Amino acid sequence: MPPDDTHVISEAELALVADQASLGIVRFDEGLRVRRANLAAHHALERRPGTLIGRTLIETFLDHRLEKLVRAAAAGESGVYESDAVERTSIMVRARPAEGGGAWVSLENISELVRLRRMRSEFIDNLSHELRTPLANVRLLTEMLMDDLEDEEVSTRVRERVATIDIESGHLVQMINELLDLSRIEQSSTTIRHDEVAVLPLVEASMRRLRTFAERQEVVLIELVPDDLPPIRGDEERLDQLLMNLLHNAVKFSPEGGTVTITTDEHPDGVVISVTDQGVGIPRKDQTRVFERFYKVDRARQRGQSGTGLGLAIARHIAEAHGGRIWLASEEGKGSTFSFSLPFA
Repeated sequence: MPPDDTHVISEAELALVADQASLGIVRFDEGLRVRRANLAAHHALERRPGTLIGRTLIETFLDHRLEKLVRAAAAGESGVYESDAVERTSIMVRARPAEGGGAWVSLENISELVRLRRMRSEFIDNLSHELRTPLANVRLLTEMLMDDLEDEEVSTRVRERVATIDIESGHLVQMINELLDLSRIEQSSTTIRHDEVAVLPLVEASMRRLRTFAERQEVVLIELVPDDLPPIRGDEERLDQLLMNLLHNAVKFSPEGGTVTITTDEHPDGVVISVTDQGVGIPRKDQTRVFERFYKVDRARQRGQSGTGLGLAIARHIAEAHGGRIWLASEEGKGSTFSFSLPFA
């Protein structure tokens, strides 16, 4: 018979392997005391090696939010939390239930990632503020030039070129405003309110604001929202921004004579709001990327329309900030449906 290569790994060998890992690993027993903790976990929490064993939750983390996270994991609910509990150190904490009771907790030092995020945000803010003043001057001078041309005899080509400057400078102003907005949302520097928001008035207000644009595009807006939906929990201004972004895209990329329809689907804990158009649709290869910043689908510009590529990224962050999500269903040549979920109040 061939030799038996089965080898049972001892606890000492497991501990040795764990100590070689760069990821902090902590095992809490059913009494929520530390049973195991590797060297990386001690380093992440700035403790001497071996001093975590036997400690309680609050003694381990000194943060009631992390205590709540681990207790939830021990009760069967996995979770993730980004902690700044340790001075000058940011830690991503992940907790999941452990077999036999208790919880497994991983600790990842993300201080460098947080620093790079902050640098990116500061760079975007500084660049945007520096660009705003000269762009505002360009727009003002362009408007003055267009007014002056009304009293002058100039060629149609000159008028068209001045109009193009006005349109493109307006495009740049919109991009800067949306980039700043997205940066603030991503960095959580914009407070999200948690009010009760009625769905039907929210939808009707957005449609009223888009009505003129839709009529100019020869697109019909249809609202199919029941008036007895329970209120949702959220920031009405941000939710209006989310819905406006989806509606504006739907109208912009719809054919003349097409329709854009808003529907809702009620669930026990929330509602799904959907915006459906009859446009050219989005290729399958692009569907997973449309919510990325600056990503554009070339075929969506069929009618000569172009955007900043930031609207859907903003919509995704707003939906997620409200505890929901956003997704897409589309088929080329048959239109697209953008849906997002929101919890009831």
